[in-house]
Amino acid sequence: MLIKKAPDLSESEVTPKALFVKRREFIAAAGVTAAAVATNGLGLFGGNEEVAAQNPDAQKLPNLVKGPFGTDEKMNSYKDVTTYNNFYEFGTRKEDPAAYAHTLRPRPWSVVVEGQCGKPGTYNIEDIMKWAPIEERIYRMRCVEAWSMVIPWAGYPMSKFLERFQPTSRAKYVEFRTLVDTKQMPGQTEPALPWPYHEGLRMDEAMHPLTLLGLGLYGEVLPNQNGAPLRLVVPWKYGFKSIKSIVRVSFTETEPVNTWKKMQSAEYGFYANVNPQVDHPRWSQGSERRLGEFFRRKTLMFNGYGDRVASLYAGMDLRRNY
Repeated sequence: MLIKKAPDLSESEVTPKALFVKRREFIAAAGVTAAAVATNGLGLFGGNEEVAAQNPDAQKLPNLVKGPFGTDEKMNSYKDVTTYNNFYEFGTRKEDPAAYAHTLRPRPWSVVVEGQCGKPGTYNIEDIMKWAPIEERIYRMRCVEAWSMVIPWAGYPMSKFLERFQPTSRAKYVEFRTLVDTKQMPGQTEPALPWPYHEGLRMDEAMHPLTLLGLGLYGEVLPNQNGAPLRLVVPWKYGFKSIKSIVRVSFTETEPVNTWKKMQSAEYGFYANVNPQVDHPRWSQGSERRLGEFFRRKTLMFNGYGDRVASLYAGMDLRRNY
């Protein structure tokens, strides 16, 4: 057996605490795989028992319909999805958001829209949730630290959201900004990142049918730690692109400077497409660990959505435009 000492380990090689605990359950779980699939792989038609048990105050999303483009892979558990998160506004450890995000107040909530569009203004979350039918879409999601999940998101196409503001021909990009409020987001009292958190997409990326305005998961409204009350979901990009708790949307002519590129441009580019051929400077992106699984798996180009999104980047050098 090869045993590595701490100085020899990269961050991506360290087994997450949640996975270490799950390894103890591996043998017992193997005998009940069929039952697990029956209760955790049905998406819209099952799995709410776990939500009710772990979050009895969760609010159901009304009139939820089955959306397109989802995967039939086994979903991660509600516990996985809601207790192992990156959300630095509540702390830098994976368990911090679940522990501290109760201070976030997702109602009342409004979003300011500005820039190169015909209908700028301030829009409240109650209206936003009614602008299109809310769908469930089961997406693979891949984090830059080389772990992944399969999550049953609920929301509607980002295009349906953005079209309402009538972006002009000068709108080449759309920038998103997260709330800044140190009372609601105590992690913002620390200089872990320059606040507020910024992200951006090219307009064709934002308007792509796979891009989702996330409003919930597991058929319920978004938990605070997952980006309540609304967030971006871009399944072919690394997770840091899917900005949470959005309060401002700006249509711009020039490429926005997103937070992680501003922090460390040698490690985090603007595009952040899942690409196993372009390693992070401190670890390989060629494989990933699906949370809850014992073995690593190969990372898929564009997170497995290449047949739908590769044409967006035709002619681009994906090693330079990382």
